[in-house]
Amino acid sequence: MSGNWDDPEYPPNAERLEPASENDPAGDGPRRDSSPRRDLKTRLLAPFVALIAWVRAIKVPQGREWIAPIASFAITFFFILAVLLVFDTLPKIDGRLAAGPHSPGLAVTVLDTNGKEIGSRGGRAAKDVPLAELPPYLVNAFLATEDRRFYEHGAVEIRSILRAALANFSAGGFVQGGSTITQQLAKNLYLDNRRTLWRKAQEALIAIWLESRLGKDRILELYLNRIYMGGGAYGVEAAAQYYFGKSAREVTLAEAAVLAGLPKAPSRFAPSTNLTAARKRAGHVLNAMVANGNITEAEAEEARKNPARMAVRTAPDSENYFLDWVYDRVAQLLPDRQGRLIVRTTLDRKKQAAAASAIAGALKANGEKLNISQGAMIALSPDGSILAMVGGKSYGDSQFNRAVQAHRQPGSAFKPFVYLAALEDGMKPWSGFYDKRLDYNGWTPQNAGGKSWGQVTMTTALAHSINRVAVQVGDKVGVERVRETAKELGIRSPIPHNLSIALGSSGVSLMELTGAYAAFPAEGRLITPYAIRQITASNGSILYTHANGTERATSKRSARYMNAMLRRVMTSGTGKAARLSGRLAAGKTGTSQDYRDAWFVGYTGNEIAGVWFGNDDNTPMKRVYGGTVAARAWKSYMQASLKGTPPAPIPGVSNTDWDNPDEQRRQQPEDVLTGFFAGLANIFSNTPRQDPNRRWGNNFRRGGEMVGSGY
Repeated sequence: MSGNWDDPEYPPNAERLEPASENDPAGDGPRRDSSPRRDLKTRLLAPFVALIAWVRAIKVPQGREWIAPIASFAITFFFILAVLLVFDTLPKIDGRLAAGPHSPGLAVTVLDTNGKEIGSRGGRAAKDVPLAELPPYLVNAFLATEDRRFYEHGAVEIRSILRAALANFSAGGFVQGGSTITQQLAKNLYLDNRRTLWRKAQEALIAIWLESRLGKDRILELYLNRIYMGGGAYGVEAAAQYYFGKSAREVTLAEAAVLAGLPKAPSRFAPSTNLTAARKRAGHVLNAMVANGNITEAEAEEARKNPARMAVRTAPDSENYFLDWVYDRVAQLLPDRQGRLIVRTTLDRKKQAAAASAIAGALKANGEKLNISQGAMIALSPDGSILAMVGGKSYGDSQFNRAVQAHRQPGSAFKPFVYLAALEDGMKPWSGFYDKRLDYNGWTPQNAGGKSWGQVTMTTALAHSINRVAVQVGDKVGVERVRETAKELGIRSPIPHNLSIALGSSGVSLMELTGAYAAFPAEGRLITPYAIRQITASNGSILYTHANGTERATSKRSARYMNAMLRRVMTSGTGKAARLSGRLAAGKTGTSQDYRDAWFVGYTGNEIAGVWFGNDDNTPMKRVYGGTVAARAWKSYMQASLKGTPPAPIPGVSNTDWDNPDEQRRQQPEDVLTGFFAGLANIFSNTPRQDPNRRWGNNFRRGGEMVGSGY
C-alpha cells in the first residue's frame, strides 16, 4: 500500500484496506483471531429487532398496561436512530474506502526564483512501515500512552468512555477522551474533528466496522502510519524523518517517547515548535512504559539522560520564515485545494543570505550591549516581488515572523505619508513652517533632543525628523487625509483618528511599511509585496499565476518630490549612516517612544528594503535610533546585495538631490513666494502678544510718533 507523498502519482487511485488473510504476517497474527465475516448492517440492527420482539412478548401486570407502549415507543425511537446512523455512516465509509484514506491535506514544495527547491511545508507522508519492522519500544510507547488495553478490549471500551465522561462532567467541559486506538483510526480516516454525540456515535460504529474487517495488528499498523504527528507530518515514518532525520525503524527510545507523546496535542508537543515541552511529555511516556512493564527504570533513566534532539534543517534557518509565509499564502489563494503543489517564488537565495548576514551581524555586534534581542528585514524588487525575508534572530528559537506578523510603532518612518498628503494637497518640498511649541489639548509634542529649529522647509523637517513640524503639517492637511494617504499606499493595519499618527504612533508591519515606500521609486504606482509567481499541481497543470496591478497610489509628481526629500534624509539628515558610495539611495529612519523600535526603510533604483530592531516583550533598547543600528544593517545588506549590479536611477533625484532645483524654482516662482510668506506668517503668529492695557511710560507715543528713551 503506497502512501509516499513524494511520489508524483500519490495519492493512489484506489487504496483499499483489504482484510488480512490467515497467512498474512501483517494481519491478526497469533494474538487474536479474525472476526467472522457477516453483513455488518444486519449484525448491528439484529439486537434492536430482538429487543423489540422481547418487549412485545412481555406480559405486563394488570393496571400497568401503559408501560408497554412507552417502552415500545422508546425502543422504536432508538431503533430508528440506529437505522439512521448505520445507513448514514456505512455507505460513506464504503465510498471513502474506495478513494483511500484521508490524504495529508495541502502540501507544497517551494522553489526559489531560479527554480531550485528551498524546502517544503504542509502535509508530509512516507511509505507505510509494516508493524513488524518498527522497534518494539516504539509500538509499546504508543500503546502505553494511547491505549494500553488495546489487545484486550473490543472496538469500543465502555470503561474508558465512562471514565472520560466523568472527568468531562467534573471539569464542566471537554478535557479527556475515551477513544480506543481503533476509534482514533476511525476518526483520522473518515471523520472530522467536531465534538458532537452524533460524530462520536459514528466513530464507534466505524470502529466496530473496522474490527469486523481487520485484525488488531492491522489496525495498529494503519494507526501508526496515519496518525497526525504535528509539523504537517502524518504517520511515524514521516514524523521521524522530519523531526529526527531518520526512519522510524531507527529511532532511539528517547525519540520513540517523543513521537508517542505527540497524538495528544501535536502542535503543542511538536519538538520543532517547543523542544522543552516535547521532552517533558516524553518523560511522561517513559513513566507509562515503566508502569506497563515495557521497559525497566534503568532504560527510562538512560533515555532521560540522552534526550531526543532535532535534526539539522537542510534549508538555512532564515529561509524557514519565508517557507511558512508562502504556505499560508497558498492556503489563502487556493483555500479548497488539497494534495501536493509546486510553488515557484521570487526569493533570491543570494540576497536572502545577505539579509540574514546583515541582521545576524547587527545583533552580534550590538545585541547584548544595547539590549536588542530581535531583528527583521524584508527586501523587494521594484515591482514588489520579495527578494529576501528574515523574520527573526533564530527560527529554531521562535517561529514568529516579525517581518509580517509583528505590528510595531514605526515612529518617524511614518512621516513620509504625512508629507505626501501635504504634497497632494498642493504644498511643495520647499514650503515653509516654523518649528514652535505646540499644545493640542494638553499634548505637547517635542523634538528629539529638545532642539528648536526655527523656520524650515518641509524637506529640512523630514530630513532631520523634526517632530513639531510634522505635527503641524498633519494638522494642516487633516488627520483623515493622512490616514487616506497611508491606506492608498498599502497600509492595511488599523490607523486611529488622532494627530499623534503624524509621529508614527499607529502599529504597522515591516512588510506593509516597506511595500508602501516602494510606491515612491515606482513614481506613484501601488506596489503590493508578493512572493508567489506560479502554483502548479503535481500533474503539471497551472493553478495560479501572479499578475501585477496597475493601480496608482499617488501622483507621479508627488512621488518624485518624495524621492528628492527622502534622498536628503540620507545626504544630510538622520539617515547619513545608510549612505551608499557611488549609488543613489533614499530612505527614512524611525524610532518609537522610549527606544522600543528602531526602523530604517530605504531604496535604490534597484530594490527596496526595510529593517526593524527591537524586543518581543516591548522593553526599551539602550538609546537605539533608527539612524544607527538599523541604518547600518540596511547599508550592509545593500552593499552585499547590489555588488556587481549597475546603479539604477531614482525618478526625480540626482546627486544634487533634485534633478535641477534651480529649474524647479524658475518654473514655480509663486512657490518661492509662498514659502517666504508662509514663514513670515509663522514668525508673526509666534511673536508674543502684548497686553494692550500695558503702560509703556511717559515718552511712548503710538502711531508714527517718536518713541522716547523712557521705553
